[in-house]
Amino acid sequence: PHKTARRNFYARPASNDNNTPKHTDTQHIQTSSSPIMGDSILAYNGGSVIAMTGLNCVAIASDTRYGIKQQTIACDFPKVFKMTDKCYVGLPGLATDTETLRNLLTFRLNLFNLKEEREMRPSIISNLLSTLLYEKRFGPYFVEPVVAGLDKNDKPFISAMDLIGAPLYTDDFVVSGTATEAMLGMCETLYRPDLEPEDLFETISQCLLASVNRDALSGWGAVVHIITPTKIISRTLSGRKD
Repeated sequence: PHKTARRNFYARPASNDNNTPKHTDTQHIQTSSSPIMGDSILAYNGGSVIAMTGLNCVAIASDTRYGIKQQTIACDFPKVFKMTDKCYVGLPGLATDTETLRNLLTFRLNLFNLKEEREMRPSIISNLLSTLLYEKRFGPYFVEPVVAGLDKNDKPFISAMDLIGAPLYTDDFVVSGTATEAMLGMCETLYRPDLEPEDLFETISQCLLASVNRDALSGWGAVVHIITPTKIISRTLSGRKD
């Protein structure tokens, strides 16, 4: 591996003891480095998203922080977007790619609506996202999407994928973002099948808030969307800002 020479400006002064050799200005070779928080480009701006299923309803939630590594810039940055009346998409990752992919997906959905005169189902939106990501796999969008919605029979649908579009389909919960490990633990602890909309809101809110409190790159508030056959409930949560 390539070795980088770095001059040692912070060496401890040499002792006056005659048995201790005096310090001379030497070159130190940096052969390895330990990873630090924020090294991944996916974690550069931070952010976390959860999607969770209930009884004829589905929920998706995200934090609202926008930052540059550990520096917080704003606390009102959206990461979850409405695609249709029964489908939301979460796009955590690099903020510029989040906006680019959101605009591209909206454009493709509008073309579909004009041609087919109907809305795209959540499963088709998930497949479209996977295709858009995979066709850019050699220069990928640094985003790991989450899709949540109700199909034509009002059955919950959730999926998640990595930055090259490899999908994951499940019937309980999916997570994405910088607080993934904490969110998985909280969801496995609190999630129960067939939750009613209000119970689902309470569960996903507690999972997200407890998780982002343990992650320096996400938090500072949250937004939760509950999708039911008749309405969409959107609520803003207040989080720790320290």
